[in-house]
Amino acid sequence: MKVTSSEFVISAVGPKQYPEDGLHEIALVGRSNVGKSSLLNKMMNRKGLARISSRPGKTQTLNYFRVNQMLYFVDFPGYGYAKVAKTIKEQWGKMIEGYLKNREELRFVIQLVDIRHAPSKDDIAMYDWCKQIGIPTVVVATKGDKIARGRWLQHIKVIRQSLNLRGDDTIIVFSSETGQGKDELWGEILRRLRGGDESRAESASISSAKAETKTTEPS
Repeated sequence: MKVTSSEFVISAVGPKQYPEDGLHEIALVGRSNVGKSSLLNKMMNRKGLARISSRPGKTQTLNYFRVNQMLYFVDFPGYGYAKVAKTIKEQWGKMIEGYLKNREELRFVIQLVDIRHAPSKDDIAMYDWCKQIGIPTVVVATKGDKIARGRWLQHIKVIRQSLNLRGDDTIIVFSSETGQGKDELWGEILRRLRGGDESRAESASISSAKAETKTTEPS
């Protein structure tokens, strides 16, 4: 997809601060230092738009980035960083749970894992949580440039088995350095957004037809 505009919109700490324009939202989750900011900058063609922190665990809000006036990337706080205070982690947990369960604009989650390592317990817990809630997930294996291409399949197999990947969930190898996986990820995003729109339109059509039939039935 050609990105013609991208911008940071807001760092939100609760529903009252979430955008109200009804655009699709895609949540990005992953461990601290897995490369969420680097992926966002590469996907949006804006070097430095999403700030890359030298201090893991610094992001403590839901950061909204609007792309082409058609969707939001919602960057979540990184999980799995031990030095973050317990009270802050609890606040994150409540904010994230509320968003994932209640945000109608959320279409699916992009979960980032480091291709070089097997998914951590936190990675597995996050993926399982999304499945329990019923949220579709695209797994992105970051830092693909750090290992030889010939070893990708081996590492993807470990990720797939560790997470117990389900349903239509997919894995995409990504590198913010080379751009590997960028076009594939945009293609997957657009496919899922189109599919979601078609499903909602079909449901609305069926509901309308049922209502019309009901009103024309003889009493």
